[in-house]
Formats: sequence, structure tokens, C-alpha cells
Amino acid sequence: MSGITLDRDGPVARIRFDRPEKLNSLTLAMYEELGAAFDEVRDDDSIGVAVLTGAGERAFCVGADLTESIPALAEGRFDISRWDKAHQKHTTLFKPVIAAVNGLCLGGGFEIMLSTDLRIAADTAEFGLPESGVGVVPAGGTLTRLARQIPYVWAMELMLLGDRITADTALRYGLLNAVVPADRLLETAMDRAHRLTARSGTALETIKESVLRLGDLPQDQAFHSEALYGQRAFTAPDAHEGLAAFAERRPPDFPSRRNVKKPLA
Repeated sequence: MSGITLDRDGPVARIRFDRPEKLNSLTLAMYEELGAAFDEVRDDDSIGVAVLTGAGERAFCVGADLTESIPALAEGRFDISRWDKAHQKHTTLFKPVIAAVNGLCLGGGFEIMLSTDLRIAADTAEFGLPESGVGVVPAGGTLTRLARQIPYVWAMELMLLGDRITADTALRYGLLNAVVPADRLLETAMDRAHRLTARSGTALETIKESVLRLGDLPQDQAFHSEALYGQRAFTAPDAHEGLAAFAERRPPDFPSRRNVKKPLA
């Protein structure tokens, strides 16, 4: 991969937007590469969690390259649905993905952040959806996701006005889990990632899958499906091991984690 890189710290995959000279803006090829990286995380049993960040200090990702990707869409040469994997629409990646936002997080970068499960930002990060100012819309999942993740009026203000907000404001809106000094960003994200890999992979994937799939169902139907997800987890090998470890007062050795690579020394 060129504009998207993937390396590993034991069971944690680090995916990086790697075009810092262009503020990590996304070329058409990078969208394809990001989707492939998410597929690799999904399919590799030695990976338990992914951390997504940007190269350099200036930007996480400022979205689609205005000289290539956006013109391709505007001229009808390209169907935006081809970016679905990069935006994690219709995703089957149920392993946790953590965003470590290290600078400007704008447009498509903001949209990709919305597809992640935990979000840590540097105190220098800025966020915005400038699309309406150039006559387009944030259709990389944001028209669907944003008002489901934060209050309606804040979502509409971000999309309609396109103003940038600080990391502290994004935290207040509920877009982030934490804001930390820039020099502690990756350390904080990786610490959370490794904490997750010590927990049951079956449980984490069941939680994420059920939350993504049950949110739009009528309540009674959702409760029925929730019970099925719960039963699947309760009867899985991880649950048997976890309960035995609790009774024996020892750390669990979850079967779902036995193929996961150990952290680097």
C-alpha cells in the first residue's frame, strides 16, 4: 500500500493515512487501500483491534483530494458507493476500531472517524464538515450516522454551517471519548487498544455487531435479536473460560485470543 499503511504492534493493527505533504487527503487509490486494510483486520485472526491515525502532526485526514477524487464524483466518472468499504458502510468488521485524531479532521476524514468505535483526539485537533461550502454533501456515512451519534441540532449545525470546532468542543458534543496532549495521543490510543485485546474477542465482536444491527429495529424485535446475540456469547468457549477463571481467581485465557499475536517487547 502507498497512501495507506498498515503495521502491527502484536495484536493491534495500526492503519495510517500516509500522505502528510497533502494533509493526508484521500486519492481514489487510497480509498481502495483503506477498504482493503479494514478487510485485512477483519479476516486476520491474529489481529484483535485496529488503531486508525494520520501521518505527521498537521492532519488526521482532510477528506477526498479536491484535485482528483471530488472531480471524479462531480463529473459522474465514479460512483460514491465504491467507497463504502473505506467508510465502513454495511461493515462486517466487528473488531473494535480506535481513531487517534492527530490534527485536522475534515470532510471525508471526519466521516471515516464517525465509523470508528472509540475516539481519542490531540488537544490541537480540529473538526469540520466543509462540504456545503463547495456545493456537495457529506455522503460518506455522515448524513446517516451523525444525527444518530450526537444531538440533532449540533449535527445539523456541523453539516449546514460547516464551521470548524476544537477538540474540546467535539468532546462536549459527544464525538470523542477523550482529549489528550498531542505528544500522548498514540500512546493513549495504543494503551486502550491493548486493554481491549485482553478481553474476550467473542464478547467484543458480539457487542459491536449487535449495536450496529439492532439500532434500527422495532424495540420488541430488537429485544428478541438481542437475546439471540446474548445466547451466542453465553454459550461460546470464551464464556466457559471466563467463568472458570473467575471462579478460580486467575486471569482468563480466552480461546478467541489464542491465535492473537503477543505485543512486541
